[in-house]
Amino acid sequence: MHRLFVSDIHLSDETPDIEAALVALLKYESPFDSLVMLGDIFEAWVGDDDDSPLAERIRLALRALADSGTEILFCRGNRDFMLGEQFASDVGGTLLPDQTVLDVAGQPTLLLHGDTLCTDDVDYQQFRELVHSPEWQAEMMTKPLDERRELARQLRSMSIDAASNKPEDIMDVNQNAVSTAMRDADVSVMVHGHTHRPNRHQCDTGERIVLGDWNARVGWLLRERDSQLSLERLSIG
Repeated sequence: MHRLFVSDIHLSDETPDIEAALVALLKYESPFDSLVMLGDIFEAWVGDDDDSPLAERIRLALRALADSGTEILFCRGNRDFMLGEQFASDVGGTLLPDQTVLDVAGQPTLLLHGDTLCTDDVDYQQFRELVHSPEWQAEMMTKPLDERRELARQLRSMSIDAASNKPEDIMDVNQNAVSTAMRDADVSVMVHGHTHRPNRHQCDTGERIVLGDWNARVGWLLRERDSQLSLERLSIG
């Protein structure tokens, strides 16, 4: 099995170098068996009817990968929480639930974006509960695309302002939340993104592997090959 895990790519019109790096990865790493994208593929996603040029380019790139025989799995992040089944169908992929257990390198492994582990950030958890509710999302989808895009810009600006006033530690995972999630899933390995703090941690319940974010200089991936895992840094730009 040759599988790649990525998260927190944060694609937008303002990040052409990151988009180019992702497309190059998909093209030049191929063939590989599986691509797992653990949230925040996009900086914002306002619905699967998004018809922007960026959305169309990414749909085509992922569809080409799926058509070549590569499995594509993805989950929602805190930026692209409105990704849905239509996008999955468009790209030939599978939308995962918020938490999924998958055999990785011979070990049952808990996969998730990671924002649900940041339980010390109470304000964010309340916001998350709101925007993940079917009622809120259904109401959002009644609005025209341009209105949704403007709302996404406003929410992003509010998020940046809020984060600037929060202590760093509450935006990281809560260790009790990590242990509870791993025990509940009956696993000794967890892989997540969200915190932008790439590392491999040993904890009381096993190993926690954190994927890094992609920016103008570097990107990150976790590679599974021949039952071995390696956390790798990619040069961008």
